[in-house]
Amino acid sequence: MTERGFVESMAGRWLAAARATLDSIEQTQMAAIQATSEMCADAIAAGGMVHLFGTGHSRIPLEEMFPRYGSYPGFHPMAELSMTFHTQVAGSNGQRQAMYIERVEGLADVILDNFEFQPSDMMIVFSSSGTTAVPIEMAIGARRLGMPVVAVTAVAHSKAGAPFPRTGTRLLDHADVVIDICIPVGDAAVSLPGLDTPVGPVSTVANAAVVNEIKVQTAQLLFERGELPAVITSSSVVGAEKSDRLFEDAYKDHARRLARTLGGSE
Repeated sequence: MTERGFVESMAGRWLAAARATLDSIEQTQMAAIQATSEMCADAIAAGGMVHLFGTGHSRIPLEEMFPRYGSYPGFHPMAELSMTFHTQVAGSNGQRQAMYIERVEGLADVILDNFEFQPSDMMIVFSSSGTTAVPIEMAIGARRLGMPVVAVTAVAHSKAGAPFPRTGTRLLDHADVVIDICIPVGDAAVSLPGLDTPVGPVSTVANAAVVNEIKVQTAQLLFERGELPAVITSSSVVGAEKSDRLFEDAYKDHARRLARTLGGSE
């Protein structure tokens, strides 16, 4: 086969794998997503926050949830740069440090100590592997503080790896609801002939699909209750004046909720 023919034979393989992952989520995870959406709606309607935590590339769904077009206040992304800033790769702020830090026991409690969580708050923890110290201890700490916890993780991938040594558990063992992102073990979804290292991870598209499904279902529940906050919307949809107003209303709402949560704010 010519080089061009080989490339053409591989065309669409990742897209097919991504579609299969999304189909699997739809077929198996909608009940868990609906339960999570109901929890989110209850928290936001009560004036609380849905805290979102992830390390590594699990930072991406945090940013996907809020703030961006089509999103609304009530979701609090908690992204620690030391564990989520990957683009320098080597040297200062390099990948080795980030991977080391997310395995440091006790760090999750230090992070949690920055906040005064409210009775109506909840926590969603994202970790594809679900086996590193910080995400697991974040879930443990959140439950200790009285918050319900949702784990968004890759069940098969997590079970294929060794559990967290200190507890002998995985993230999925410390959650009230588990949402499986249904990715293959190792995340990369496309195998090339003659190559034993697959390429093309699908966890990002899976996480984005899960959080947006939660976002939409939660919005519907809040709208039905008359409790939906301002939705950040492009000026191309609602005009410049209303778009600006929605942005300001959303940011002010987020600031009010966060002020109640920041430690020592009162």
